[in-house]
Amino acid sequence: MKHAGKAGQAGRRMILWTLVLIMAVLGGGLCAIVLGSLIAVATSFLIGMWFLFALFTLYFFRDPTPSVPKAQGLYLSPCHGTVTIIDEVEEPEFMKGRCQRISVFLSIFDVHVQKAPISGVVNYMQYHEGEFLNAMKPESAARNENVLIGFDSSEEPGERIGVRLIAGVIARRIVPWIAEGDAVERGERVSLIQFGSRCDLYAPLSARIEAKLGDKVIGGQTILARRG
Repeated sequence: MKHAGKAGQAGRRMILWTLVLIMAVLGGGLCAIVLGSLIAVATSFLIGMWFLFALFTLYFFRDPTPSVPKAQGLYLSPCHGTVTIIDEVEEPEFMKGRCQRISVFLSIFDVHVQKAPISGVVNYMQYHEGEFLNAMKPESAARNENVLIGFDSSEEPGERIGVRLIAGVIARRIVPWIAEGDAVERGERVSLIQFGSRCDLYAPLSARIEAKLGDKVIGGQTILARRG
């Protein structure tokens, strides 16, 4: 499957660079270590904290392959997390009007690789600068740094589905793995958000919502809605 392994590579790079930083700090303080046990304790603590960070980073950047449903007319969750908002909104950029929104919050303990909710073509991608509010807040969709991705369905002519990747108070980097014009399959890996964040799925008003508030969902696997 496309882009498999990219999340793990990002995690290993982060571990490597922090290790280089730790070694630089320790290398600069080797002479000071012999001056007292306090410095030695601080050094051991620093190494221990890095080890825990490395373990958590490997866990955070995990990327299991979803069991993608094969039935037609499904809109899948673009991410792992918890459904926090189901409503109707105006989305003028890609959906060009009123649509249904299903918002999923990703904690730092959720998988942070996003998946394509439908099969189709990436017809829109726009980065928006912004703040880094708590991604649990509804206003974060309008005010936080985010990337809006628009998919033209290959299953239903003229159908559009949007996904907004939203940075949070901890998340500071959104990494799309796709570009405008790319063809994607339902459940295919499309992006990575580093640390806690939020994803909004925009579906037509005719869609039949199956998700409920509080549902735990799996990216590329859980059915959020069906074609109306």
